[in-house]
Amino acid sequence: MTGTRLIPLDLARTLAILCMVAFHFTFDLALFGFIDRDTMSQPFWYYFARMIAGSFLFLSGVSLWLAHGQGIRWPAFWTRLAKLVAAAFLVTLASLWLVPGGPIWFGILHSIAAASLIGLIALRLPWPVTLILAAIIFAAAWGPRFPALDPIWLVWTGLAETRPMMGDYVPLIPWAAPALAGIAVAKALRMDLLPGTPPTPFLRALSFPGRHSLVIYLIHQPILFGLFNAWIWATT
Repeated sequence: MTGTRLIPLDLARTLAILCMVAFHFTFDLALFGFIDRDTMSQPFWYYFARMIAGSFLFLSGVSLWLAHGQGIRWPAFWTRLAKLVAAAFLVTLASLWLVPGGPIWFGILHSIAAASLIGLIALRLPWPVTLILAAIIFAAAWGPRFPALDPIWLVWTGLAETRPMMGDYVPLIPWAAPALAGIAVAKALRMDLLPGTPPTPFLRALSFPGRHSLVIYLIHQPILFGLFNAWIWATT
């Protein structure tokens, strides 16, 4: 531990961030015409994107248990939730102009924020019950769809008959499942009691992206867009 942080958790976030940047870099290569525009529809990239989203949600569940498993620290919880909601709002606002595929009304940040609220209940459940609940939510993605849930304001459910057009769509069904699984695994392993040692300078540097994952998430695509546009301007 460093304070209340586990270095392995930050390293896991660093890996997830690097995978996300690699995915978006490849997406931008296709978007700007440097590689085949159908690249991102290939199975590898389809499942790679979902692995990244699932890892972020799983790690958010682990973090929720580490922060609040021994008792919910309400000021810290609401502060984190407010940051997530504000960041999700910024993503939605920017996506109205910038994101191919449609505005992001319920993307990964929206899902993490909503799953955090659901996770408050899971914190007090026995971990096997939380794991079963995660399995049920995951399985529900292959269940029936309901046209009554088609309106855009119900997009968060994931049970609409018609899939909304979005550049990033991460509804609670099935994506609350990895967040709940993260809580269950962290609780089962009692990760809040794991001993830690002060990180070496190398580990601290390596875990830096993981400690600042939200900021990196928000700025990496504008930076990539700027770099691609600068390259096109300089070479044409």
